[in-house]
Amino acid sequence: MTPRKAVAAPLTAFVLHSWDWSETSLIVELFSRERGRVVVVAKGAKRPYSQLRPVLIPFQQLVVQLGRTPPEASAEVHLLRSAERLPGPPMPAGAALFAGFYLNELLLKLLARQDAHENLFDAYAEAVHALQAADEASVQLILRSFELMLLRQLGVLPELNGVTLTVEALDPDGRYSLQAETGVVAVMAGEPGVPGRAMVQLEAALSSGHGAAVRAAARPVLAALRAPLRRVLHYHLGSPVLRTRQVLADVHKLIDPPSARP
Repeated sequence: MTPRKAVAAPLTAFVLHSWDWSETSLIVELFSRERGRVVVVAKGAKRPYSQLRPVLIPFQQLVVQLGRTPPEASAEVHLLRSAERLPGPPMPAGAALFAGFYLNELLLKLLARQDAHENLFDAYAEAVHALQAADEASVQLILRSFELMLLRQLGVLPELNGVTLTVEALDPDGRYSLQAETGVVAVMAGEPGVPGRAMVQLEAALSSGHGAAVRAAARPVLAALRAPLRRVLHYHLGSPVLRTRQVLADVHKLIDPPSARP
């Protein structure tokens, strides 16, 4: 008897991005808990009555089953055999929707394919869930917290409870900032920074791995975290411009609401 081929285990995943592959099919970038970023071909997904069409949308947790790699595709591209949506909150709206796409863009640009980050997947799932009911202030808190967790999971965020170059403990009443190449540094008098005690609290929250704990620690210093985190992200992205930031900036120029930029 011919031995039966082993079927790959199903993956828990989110859709990060998709684009046309043919008149009826899509290429889809998935972020899975078990295998990290995975690229799949969703054959027939663009057909009006395809079962995949209403399922392959961002911010909905899925269970997906992969098949063989299509012969005409790259070895990194897999065939999507099936996808089923798990129960969960609806898609975010308004500023939260832009924030969600911003998170997706960060993952697409910073994560290597086929490199699993289970804790980061859990943090992303929790952030997406939190965005669903977030007001504009909460959106910013979710973004800064996820940026911290992403950088930590990628191994490029130093420990925040000491000066990076000297390993000196932080002065609770001193002020510090975060630099891409030198890590945690003391700032000069009068310059913006984060109090030492707040940096220590952020480190403890990051070590816990819980998004709610990171958000609680980041809340008192939210405004002070934005600039240093943006510098570090730009350094590792290699570009100061993210598409979602640019789109949101253009929208704000048209409607001029209160700021809710990522």
